[in-house]
Amino acid sequence: MIRDITLGQYYPGESPIHRLDARTKIIATILYIIELFVVNNFWGFLIAAAALFAVIAVSRVPVKFIFRGLTAVFIIIAFTFIINLFMVDGRVLWHWRFLTITYEGVSRAFFMAVRLVLLIIGSSMMTLTTKPIELTDGLEKLFKPFSLIGLPSHEIALMMTIALRFIPTLMEETDKIIKAQEARGADFESGNLFQRAKSLIPILIPLFISSFRIAQDLALAMEARCYHGGSGRTRMNEIHFAKGDAVAAVLMVLFLAVIIASRYIPVLYK
Repeated sequence: MIRDITLGQYYPGESPIHRLDARTKIIATILYIIELFVVNNFWGFLIAAAALFAVIAVSRVPVKFIFRGLTAVFIIIAFTFIINLFMVDGRVLWHWRFLTITYEGVSRAFFMAVRLVLLIIGSSMMTLTTKPIELTDGLEKLFKPFSLIGLPSHEIALMMTIALRFIPTLMEETDKIIKAQEARGADFESGNLFQRAKSLIPILIPLFISSFRIAQDLALAMEARCYHGGSGRTRMNEIHFAKGDAVAAVLMVLFLAVIIASRYIPVLYK
């Protein structure tokens, strides 16, 4: 399950989505996340899902590879579903002692789970189709206006990109540590919840040590290349807005208008 995390990974390709400016994809991702919380009915989620699958089709990233990333967060999605299922008042569908399932609870639980799935896949699409260096440059460009008030735009963009990029790296390290511990006879599956949590200690300590080692190696590599931050830094490949970005911007505006309009479509589940 550790290897199933796709957030932070890059999938090489030459699709129109891959060729978009990093700033366009960052803004599109932020807008899409906001729009997911604007949606309030079946039609809105259907439109949001259709738009996301259209982007996946254009990007040519395998659907199996994308959905594999949901395996690692299945527990979070399931927990959110169950909480909403039993914690919403309304028309009672089923009742047993202190447990009650309502019609409104089922509706909210379903749509919250769908919202989480679309949010995770939508966020993953940005990293899957954007190279880490392009993502850093895009974030830096977007943060640059804030440098007028003293905000270190380059440093913030670099930290965000490194943190995002090292998610799969740390997951790989965790997987290696688990396999090494299991080869020495460690058991992470048996026992109650507290025993299983306690058995994770032999994993966490080596993981922290490995994390500091990776961070030190990265710092040494940056120093060896005479890296000194954003001041006077040049780029081999400058990012520029192209015709494809203009088309994407128009589609984003149209999609936002459709999502807002979907709020006024009669709701089917009430």
